[in-house]
Amino acid sequence: MLRFILHRTLLMVPTLLGVAVLVFFMLRLMPGDPVATMLLGDAGGANISKEIIEAERARLGLDQPLYVQFFKWFWGALQGDFGFSMWTGQPVSYEIAIRLELSLQVAVMATMLAVLLALPLGTLSAIFKDTWIDQVIRMFSIAGLAVPSFWLGMIIILLLLSVFSWIPPLTFTSFVEDPWENLSQLIWPALAVGYRYSAVSTRMMRSSILEVLQEDYIRTARAKGVRERLVVARHAMRNALLPVVTVIGLEFAFLIGGLVVTEQVFNLNGIGKLFVQAVARSDFTMIQALVLLVSVFFVLINFVIDMLYAFLDPRIRYH
Repeated sequence: MLRFILHRTLLMVPTLLGVAVLVFFMLRLMPGDPVATMLLGDAGGANISKEIIEAERARLGLDQPLYVQFFKWFWGALQGDFGFSMWTGQPVSYEIAIRLELSLQVAVMATMLAVLLALPLGTLSAIFKDTWIDQVIRMFSIAGLAVPSFWLGMIIILLLLSVFSWIPPLTFTSFVEDPWENLSQLIWPALAVGYRYSAVSTRMMRSSILEVLQEDYIRTARAKGVRERLVVARHAMRNALLPVVTVIGLEFAFLIGGLVVTEQVFNLNGIGKLFVQAVARSDFTMIQALVLLVSVFFVLINFVIDMLYAFLDPRIRYH
């Protein structure tokens, strides 16, 4: 097991290095000059002399060779220093930190909701295949796939306003400071996102259980007289969880920076909204840090998935 963990950990290093190289150099291939865009925005569209633009490029280190810029940026990123935002002038790490807690909490809450719904519902749907229970659960999951999370968010807000004459708080409060105020704001976007998330996982769980129940070792367990409940819980569930774990993990990583529209609906100042603002303002330093951050989350989540695979199926440890 230790060898397996070490091997997977070492594989993360070239992956993250490759992501850093691609992010840095591909942004440099984009048309336009971010310094000129920034200065023109600050000056209200007035003409800016070349001397001022060159002086600002020198201040930001953009006049140096690309390989020098890359190594300076990458060395700083390893220490948690992503430079300063070209738009706000604040440290990039600070701009991300004040929003990351919100995005992480929504992602965790949505994932917990999806797991609590998907595992039992997907299992019940497979066990009672083609019965009314299966039909109801399939309708529930199909509706979750068909309804966009931002539209469901708007419906939730309208219902809260019309029925209870109340809307969620508009200002983010940390869970540590005031748990009730925090949950009263974030439970609703987590519910809107988690419903769709659970629908995907439910269908995957159902398909996986149905496939595993056709395996020979399941027939053998039944032939030996093992109770159906134990057959499903001990033999089928463990193997059926492998593809479901993958879906849940990748969806969680996506939620960190992919809730742009949902954040707009609930007025959440999260990572997704920061991403859009950075792209609109051509804030290179911010975009670099955000893309690298999301990539790191995807790599780490894949590492956790590999560990769960090895736990659920010990045979994987030897590959």
